Amino acid sequence: MYRDEALLREYYSSSPGDITLDDVDVNHLPSHVSIIMDGNGRWAQARGLDRSKGHVAGVDALRETVTTSVRLGLDALSVYAFSTENWRRPQREVDLLMHLFATTLVKELPLFHQENVRLRFLGDLEALPKKTYDVFCQGLDETADHTGMTFALAVNYGSRAEMTRAARLIAQEVSAGALSIDDVDESAIASRLYTAGLPDPELLIRTSGELRLSNYLLWQLAYTEFYVTDMMWPDFDRWEMLRAIRAFQGRNRRFGGVVNQ
Repeated sequence: MYRDEALLREYYSSSPGDITLDDVDVNHLPSHVSIIMDGNGRWAQARGLDRSKGHVAGVDALRETVTTSVRLGLDALSVYAFSTENWRRPQREVDLLMHLFATTLVKELPLFHQENVRLRFLGDLEALPKKTYDVFCQGLDETADHTGMTFALAVNYGSRAEMTRAARLIAQEVSAGALSIDDVDESAIASRLYTAGLPDPELLIRTSGELRLSNYLLWQLAYTEFYVTDMMWPDFDRWEMLRAIRAFQGRNRRFGGVVNQ
């Protein structure tokens, strides 16, 4: 994707000391970075705050991450915002999150327009409160013609549910005679996932130090490189993104093969 080198240099002009923009090869970036945003509640509790304050702080981190991804010239950024299991949280917290989703998207639409970002959603949106659903549809409509980075927000998403949905769609098409059983291959499954049309993530970042996928993109992450940081999501910034990319660039990606010696 297009990248303004001068603007990128300016964006990364103030180094924290342990990493600079020159520590990564900007011509060898992952095309799709995905992030499991974790640790909002613990970030707040460690500061003696209500968990809700962590979610609010997490919005600022997400805004910077979207801007960072655009400045770097990534093709796609996806983030795990709300899982199918998150409905089990206290109703007050769920209500706050749904309110945050709606108000934040309205507030950030000007940024998406300015940066030519195209919005996508991963998950079953029809189960969301009407206000949140309507705002999400507005975001999809208003950014549908944008040609820059794709920003995919996973809301009410669970990978097992996604694959079950894909299997059901295929079964219906085979039953109706619209699809031959011989045509059911990996491509047929991938094209019926929420991520259809997006490249699989090359780099997955998980904050807060947890070592699990939490039912996220199980199909799509088959050959993705993982970067786990102890940093809580509200503290995630442009510099931690660089550290993750530096780690990614140091990996030997063999995809099950053997590198010739």
